[in-house]
Amino acid sequence: MTRKIRLGAFLPGGGQHIASWRHPDQPVDGALSFEFHKQLALTAERGLFDAYFLADGLAVGFGGSREGGNATVAGFEPVTLFSALAPFTTHLGFIATASTTYEEPYNTARKFASLDLISDGRAGWNVVTTTGDATAQNFNRDQQLPHADRYRRASEHVDVVKKLWDSFEDNAFIRDKATGVFFDPAKLHDADHKGEHFKVKGPLNVSRSRQGHPVIVQAGQSADGRGLAAATAEVIFTAHQHIETAQEFYRDIKSRARGLGRNPDHVLVMPGVSPFVGRTEEEAREKYDRLTSLILEEDGIGLLNGLTGGTLDLKGYDLDGPLPPAPPTEGMKSRQALIRQIADENSFSIRQLYQWVASARGHFTIVGTPAQIADTLQEWFENEAADGFNILPPWLPTGLDDFVDLVIPELQRRGLFRTAYEGRTLRENLGLPFPINRHAADHQVVQAAE
Repeated sequence: MTRKIRLGAFLPGGGQHIASWRHPDQPVDGALSFEFHKQLALTAERGLFDAYFLADGLAVGFGGSREGGNATVAGFEPVTLFSALAPFTTHLGFIATASTTYEEPYNTARKFASLDLISDGRAGWNVVTTTGDATAQNFNRDQQLPHADRYRRASEHVDVVKKLWDSFEDNAFIRDKATGVFFDPAKLHDADHKGEHFKVKGPLNVSRSRQGHPVIVQAGQSADGRGLAAATAEVIFTAHQHIETAQEFYRDIKSRARGLGRNPDHVLVMPGVSPFVGRTEEEAREKYDRLTSLILEEDGIGLLNGLTGGTLDLKGYDLDGPLPPAPPTEGMKSRQALIRQIADENSFSIRQLYQWVASARGHFTIVGTPAQIADTLQEWFENEAADGFNILPPWLPTGLDDFVDLVIPELQRRGLFRTAYEGRTLRENLGLPFPINRHAADHQVVQAAE
């Protein structure tokens, strides 16, 4: 089968750009409007996207501890939202974020297994280690966990969740009314996990879905993040400004996965891209300039405070002067470094920097025609920089409509993107294999030995 670009749709209802809620096209209540999210899901499925992707935060935190804008201060819990949206769609996947830092593995496993059944095999779990003292203070702590501790906990958390997802073998449920046999007890298994952070007996009280278990997604770029992603992730959401750094990341992740005995083709790297699409370059630039003009200074400062790890207070600095050094963070180390890189490479002032990252948060912003945007995606896809992309429309619904109506047809004309869904599950559409239940695999090994 010819390799195709995979596409995720990153669609926070309040908009991606920090000023998007002020745009005339964007509903001011989008973050808490179910009908608006339903409209976005239907448009994403019309565009044949692989999945609807949602980040999540566990604190309000506006003003520096969490990057975003006024329209992001409140929103739906993503698994709850996706469970409601799934029945309105048939092929679109749903990738929801959940924290390994503040959730117990049993709860995580249970809610994602439930979403996977409700959506008939279209769920994905975006694994995150949650940063920020404001969030820590909502979960019985004064300060966020150190970076390394968060990743050790995350690695064990994912391991426990996967064990729990394998509690029932795929053919465990017999449901024979005549004999009264509902399930085969020999095909129900405890997790029996005892580790540094978790002690979980199991089994999980939810069965597997038609895709086995949810697709595991991860977004770490630090050394610890890359290690976790290479070991556990099936899709990796990453941020790059240049094809060269994207290629380094891509090749490193594939090499790490291969070294861990994994098939690197089953670890999909999907950088984030925020496209401003115009039928002409001038139209695209006008869209960018219009949205940029709506940024409030305090929102721009709050954005940079969050993206630089919450250690840099920019109040009182000259916004037309350079970005000052930021003290090291226990938060998002890779994003702090990336924001510094963007500022230095472009000689941006503080104001220019927050204007540039206002939409993509460090991901790649493209301003251009459908052909120009397709050129960039094709170059990255064909030169070991990406297996696909997470598309971050700057404002909604227009930014998503522009991409679906203008860019996707251009990708299809080039033979780079599907013209119909390949399957019904998220795994099938991403080209990922069905995960064999570990206990069924053990049976197969024993039978082969006999």
